[in-house]
Formats: sequence, C-alpha cells, structure tokens
Amino acid sequence: MHYITPDLCDAYPERVQVVEPMFSNFGGRDSFGGEIVTLKCFEDNSLVREQAEQPGHGKVLVVDGGGSLRCALLGDMIAEKAAKNGWEGMVIFGCVRDVDVLAQTDLGVQALASHPLKTEKRGLGDLNKVVTFGGVTFKPGEFIYADNNGIIVSPSALKMPD
Repeated sequence: MHYITPDLCDAYPERVQVVEPMFSNFGGRDSFGGEIVTLKCFEDNSLVREQAEQPGHGKVLVVDGGGSLRCALLGDMIAEKAAKNGWEGMVIFGCVRDVDVLAQTDLGVQALASHPLKTEKRGLGDLNKVVTFGGVTFKPGEFIYADNNGIIVSPSALKMPD
C-alpha cells in the first residue's frame, strides 16, 4: 500500500498527530504504514534483532533509541530479516548503518541519521511500552504512516482518500 501523509492529514485532521520533522528516509520503500509495535532501547539493538525475527505483516516497529547519535540501532542484516518476515517498516529514534543496502531493502526505514558503529549487545530494552519522542506519544496497537513528507500517528487505521 502506498501512503501519502499530506493526503491523510487533509482527510483526517482531527485524528492524526504529526511527528516533528527530524527523520530521513533510508529504506527501500518510499512510504509505509501499519500497526505500531514499540521498543525502547539505548545503544543496544538486541531486541531490534529479536523483533525483526518475528512475523511483522501489517506492522511497523517504532524504536525509541533515546535519540542517540553514537551508534546504529539498525543495519543491513536486521533490516533484511525484517523484510523477509513481512514488516512494513521501522521508525528509529536513533541511527542506522549500511545505508546503501538499506535503500535496496524492501522495508520502510526512517531514522535520525547514519552512523557506522554497531551497538553493544546486552539484551536490554522494553517491548510494547508507550514511548514519546518527536512531540508524539506512540502507543502499541495504534497506527503510524510515513513517507518522504513526514510521519503521522493515528489511534486507528486510516484509509487513503480517493
């Protein structure tokens, strides 16, 4: 499904929240959307890998990495696992790496920046907790839509207007 966030904002102005413009598109999909699954982790992508290995059809992984610009929470191997398992995309409040490969992967990826350093693997993080960044609160089970215009969140699924 192709989403256009300005059209969704126009069609559902009372239902959407707009994330502050700080993210860039790194994935092979220009637009993506789906049910929110949240993950809170700081400079440790162990749980990002675990979630990428789970079935993700119709879902978007929203990763609150604390906005760290010191290492990458997503790289090519995890992104390829996520794409293989049907994830629609990932929104990373932090960095990614292997950006040339990410751009060729069938996965939506929005993140703050790229960084070549990998994270430590300590197995730390929280799954499906409410997280807040970019002026928006992300709740598991709500819906997120992203394209090159920005990222929006809605309490329920939205249909593209005709």
